[in-house]
Amino acid sequence: MLAPRRESYNYLSRTVAYQTTEAISYLSLREDIQCMKVLVAGGTGFIGMNLCTELDDRGHDVTALARDPSDADLPEGVDRAMGDASAYDSIVDTVAGHDAVVNLVSLSPLYKPPGDLDHETVHLGGTANLVRAAEEGGVDRFVQMSGLGADPDAPTDFLRAKGNAENVVRDSHLAWTIFRPSVVFGDGAEFLEFTKQVTTPYVTGLPNGGETRFQPIWIGDVVPMLADALADSRHVGEIYEIAGPQIVTLADATRLAYAAEGKSVKILSVPLSMAKLGLTAAGAVPFVPFGPDQARSLEINNTVVTNDVSAFGVSEDELTTLGAYLEVGIHEPREPQPESA
Repeated sequence: MLAPRRESYNYLSRTVAYQTTEAISYLSLREDIQCMKVLVAGGTGFIGMNLCTELDDRGHDVTALARDPSDADLPEGVDRAMGDASAYDSIVDTVAGHDAVVNLVSLSPLYKPPGDLDHETVHLGGTANLVRAAEEGGVDRFVQMSGLGADPDAPTDFLRAKGNAENVVRDSHLAWTIFRPSVVFGDGAEFLEFTKQVTTPYVTGLPNGGETRFQPIWIGDVVPMLADALADSRHVGEIYEIAGPQIVTLADATRLAYAAEGKSVKILSVPLSMAKLGLTAAGAVPFVPFGPDQARSLEINNTVVTNDVSAFGVSEDELTTLGAYLEVGIHEPREPQPESA
């Protein structure tokens, strides 16, 4: 599922690099890796399936939890469990007895929630249920996937729910680690598909000229960090903001997406106020996947001030850029700018 990992990403070499006189030995760490029972909630999603594969490759006993895991493309060694994180009774028995839980259950910030789902029910309620089930079921480790800008006072429903969910995790008795990634790209991801859904080839309009900034990170760089966090106790109690090596605007991402198909595109600037009005109006149409929350998100840059990938023995220049993944060129990396710029 993932592209072959480069030699510089070899997990064992990074594990050796982590060793200090105070750290656990290499052999005892390998023993933990081989016997850990890990439940991946949201294990059939884009990140979830890749993480399940990574953990299975490392010798963990992995279970993917999802509302309907039956058709997921998972390795033979990964078990499947049916359950809805927003319904406590459907997950409590499955969670019990695991060594670790990774919570990847999430609705997309790029699209309005489908049906009767909402960010508070899925992100806050689902996290609270998983934390409760983990505490009552003897789970030790809990890894939470959050998002850049997560805050109870954030301007979007998605980020507010993620911020409140973080507080639930931090207030628990579990040995927790929280990740706040920028947008994650790779085979099966929605970021590039989103850029094409809101644009047209050759000539297209983007809110404010598409100047909203992102720092996308490749799935093949993300999942080893998630897996490493489970195996090393030094990651307990940490919040990591992780991102790729290059800042791109929405306009950049649009050009790259079409360039990968051999097409060019000219970006026209649409006033942000007009774009917000249009997306808000579109939100009233049931089959349109965009709404006011997506309009508000266009005002928020998705970049880090300090990239915490270094906590996993990785430097930014080792990470895969969006252009390299698509095998098309782009300008030199942008320097991070203040959010008010």
